[in-house]
Amino acid sequence: MQSQPVLIDGQWRAAAAVKTFQAENPITRELLADLYPVSSWSDCEAALEAAVAAAERLREISAANIARFLERAAERIEARRGEIVAVAHLETGLPVAPRLAEVELPRTTNQLRQAAVAAREGSWALPTIDVTANIRSCFAPIGPVCVFGPNNFPLAFNGICGGDFAAAIAAGNPVIAKGHPSHPGTTRFLAEEIRAAAAETEMPRGAVQLLYRLSPTDGLRLVSDRRIGATGFTGSRRAGLQLKTAADAAGKPIYLEMSSINPVVVLPHALTERSAEIVDQFVGSCLAGTGQFCTNPGLVVLLAGEQSEAFVAAVAARFRAAPVGTLLAGGVAKALAAGIEVLRSAGAEVVAGGAAGGGKGHSHANTVLRVSGRQFLASTEALQTEAFGNASLFVVAADVAEAVRIIDTLEGNLTGSIYSDTAGRDDAAYRALAARLRSRVGRLINDKMPTGVAVSPAMNHGGPFPATGHPGFTAVGMPAALRRFAMLVCYDNVRRDRLPPLLADKNPTGQTWRLIDGRWTQADVPSL
Repeated sequence: MQSQPVLIDGQWRAAAAVKTFQAENPITRELLADLYPVSSWSDCEAALEAAVAAAERLREISAANIARFLERAAERIEARRGEIVAVAHLETGLPVAPRLAEVELPRTTNQLRQAAVAAREGSWALPTIDVTANIRSCFAPIGPVCVFGPNNFPLAFNGICGGDFAAAIAAGNPVIAKGHPSHPGTTRFLAEEIRAAAAETEMPRGAVQLLYRLSPTDGLRLVSDRRIGATGFTGSRRAGLQLKTAADAAGKPIYLEMSSINPVVVLPHALTERSAEIVDQFVGSCLAGTGQFCTNPGLVVLLAGEQSEAFVAAVAARFRAAPVGTLLAGGVAKALAAGIEVLRSAGAEVVAGGAAGGGKGHSHANTVLRVSGRQFLASTEALQTEAFGNASLFVVAADVAEAVRIIDTLEGNLTGSIYSDTAGRDDAAYRALAARLRSRVGRLINDKMPTGVAVSPAMNHGGPFPATGHPGFTAVGMPAALRRFAMLVCYDNVRRDRLPPLLADKNPTGQTWRLIDGRWTQADVPSL
């Protein structure tokens, strides 16, 4: 059987493959029929050359045209939603409804449309004009962007249509998507619609390209190639750090989303007030999607006391009673088991679950572990090991002071949550803990679990290392996400007729916000 073609320079063509692979149905553990290529470097070379040519053409294409492409892509994906959702379910085991059809696919098309709005309006580029000195600057496309999609969001973070893709395109860059081997069929269906939308809106041929899989060596070579402008990656810490080392050595920007245990602090009076409600929220958050969210609450900090003991017992009972979900792949199941074993070896006690299996296909029992605050402080590195999946570690601190010391040892995370009571009885403890937690997370949350990541302009889906490679950027939230894939350009004493539209005297849209002589305005540049 011949392997599926790759998308290079606007055409589906046979890959220069070194070998092939097949996706697996994680529920049945059976290999799916289609073969997909592991591309050789010659495919990368062809994609890079096409991307360079596309980058030059994109500089001449209007932002409105790019916006039309993103909107048409959203429309085409919606029109094919049935097939796309069906193959995504087959390859990932994620439920068709509500997860894929009602949540993730609408989120995907919403992101594309929000990126289109940002591209068309232009304020994302922060155009800045000093009239007297005749110096003008803005963010502009950085060049070809490589996007590595993850396994856990086959639609919304897919390299060929997800958030990084949308942001890179909206900023005016071509994208070379590197698919995830867990869901190549999903990626192929999405790429077919993206390519068709690009053709309909007369985008450059190499504006969107797809390679399904590369050798580790070629992946490192790709992100460090002189022709690459930047890379977006979502995945494991191990793979992310390898790519970062290669990109850093070549001076190439790379934006990583890696590991995060997303600490949740539950204060005593909150438990007195609404323990059952918090149990419901935690169980729903930790077991949703079999725990395979980057914002899954993997660490819970409690203060010693009867309420905390009752809370742990209630969560453990719910975990034992809940169905065991299917994990995305055999590799995910092995990594989860290995992570739990590291926690156990560091002194964590298994309260519920702990064993492999228990569900359909690749699975692991819903697992609760616990340690004392003293134990955690004695083995902070090991006890922050990410157990990616349906598992969480409870840390019972002796008092607020010990809880503060625990927070002080935490690595960077995407989120940090604090539950406190509504009458203010936990306020002193909240102030002590929130001040320390704030600097260790990208998003501080009160009185809710971290799993929801709203596609909002105000959202920060980032955080200090190792949650990401740089704390100053977000992977979710337009227009801020666009600036990862842009460079700051400056025009000093450049003649008016040679300036890009965003920096011209006349506001190109009449709606773009520009900083003119220190004042944000939508007006034209005043005449001297």
